[in-house]
Amino acid sequence: MPRPRLSLPATFHFSCIIPVRITDVNYGGHVGNDSILSVIHEARMQFLHHYGYTEMDFAGTGMIMTDVSIEFKNELFYGDSLQCAVAISEMTKVGFAIYYKLERAVPGQPVIAALARTGMVCYDYGRKKITAVPETIKARFT
Repeated sequence: MPRPRLSLPATFHFSCIIPVRITDVNYGGHVGNDSILSVIHEARMQFLHHYGYTEMDFAGTGMIMTDVSIEFKNELFYGDSLQCAVAISEMTKVGFAIYYKLERAVPGQPVIAALARTGMVCYDYGRKKITAVPETIKARFT
């Protein structure tokens, strides 16, 4: 079975450093796949906060994750730091993709640990309905 391959966007909108916590390490002695999902959630929250948004107030609407794809590249261990790059891409009427590039921060030569993509839709939590991507979001990230 062929492995899925993610094609990253050319430009990332944001970057942050996230340290690997001891609670991220599994019985194999390295970061578990479930923890990588937690890291991308944290990177998304820092990205949103950087621009003054939250998942519940994304320029006037909420957002909800519809799918996720993760490509694991290299092991991570307790004490590693991750340089997490985040980009919005593939804008549609009601949704978009968020791409993540997680690199182990090694001076002079970062090592890609994982690539990820989350599918997101805009969602009105009060009405319990999918809603359009706000024009301000389209203008800012297109």
